Amino acid sequence: MSSISIANLTYAYNAFSSPSLVDINIDLPKGSRTILVGANGAGKSTLLQLLAGKKLVGDGADVRIKGQDVFRNSPAGVTFLGTEWAMNPVVRGDIGVSEFLDSVGGYRHKDRRDLLLDLLDVDLNWRMHKISDGERRRVQLCFGLMVPWDILLLDEVTVDLDVLVRDDLLKFLKADSEARGATILYATHIFDGLNDFPTHVAHMRFGSFVTPPTQWPLPGSSASSPTPSTTPLYNVALQWLKQDREFNRELVRQGKKVPRGARRNEAVPSDSETFYRKYDYSH
Repeated sequence: MSSISIANLTYAYNAFSSPSLVDINIDLPKGSRTILVGANGAGKSTLLQLLAGKKLVGDGADVRIKGQDVFRNSPAGVTFLGTEWAMNPVVRGDIGVSEFLDSVGGYRHKDRRDLLLDLLDVDLNWRMHKISDGERRRVQLCFGLMVPWDILLLDEVTVDLDVLVRDDLLKFLKADSEARGATILYATHIFDGLNDFPTHVAHMRFGSFVTPPTQWPLPGSSASSPTPSTTPLYNVALQWLKQDREFNRELVRQGKKVPRGARRNEAVPSDSETFYRKYDYSH
């Protein structure tokens, strides 16, 4: 049985917007660890949120985890960790880390909780409203990972971590995945130190897979490298993102997309410029 499977998935946030995901079809085996590569807006976060059951898709799409429909028969053992958690006002309140973890069942998973507390260098005496974003992220990871998971969906959750804690976390996740046959789908823009982590890599562009989940290392790549800046995964991701940029520029040249960046036709001011020039008293 596939760990994660999606067939015929096209998704738009509403009837008035273009689809954020187009014709998604994937099949990930149990125990796989897949890295999602793509530019901002490629659809990675939307895909992870759908798999977590946070958004409902229409008829015709089949989205399953552990063989179960994620919307109508949500399977147990699925953990989703995204960046928005640390910005939630509830977790920024005046509560101690020890009390916070106990309030979500930390006492029931003491051995695993304590392992993560040491790994992530979390102080149980911290107050949630006083700690930094990086420290709050460590608490989130402890909270999210202390219950053993079968499917782990990660959306940029290592962005706030220092390089040492991030490296320790990746080693823990890899070992945990291998020991328990658990599956990881991880969207990130940080590729250094990842060479030995994935079993598969995938490339998304404009809501579609340019390269579906493919076994890593890719043909002609190596899983080891002397320096992070020249790792094969880093180079592969860099090449894919350069292709995305050129693809987007070609659409602009063909008049199929509106260009981004600075406006080259300065003779046509924006509405906001017209307004603020009228009331600009700074000169």
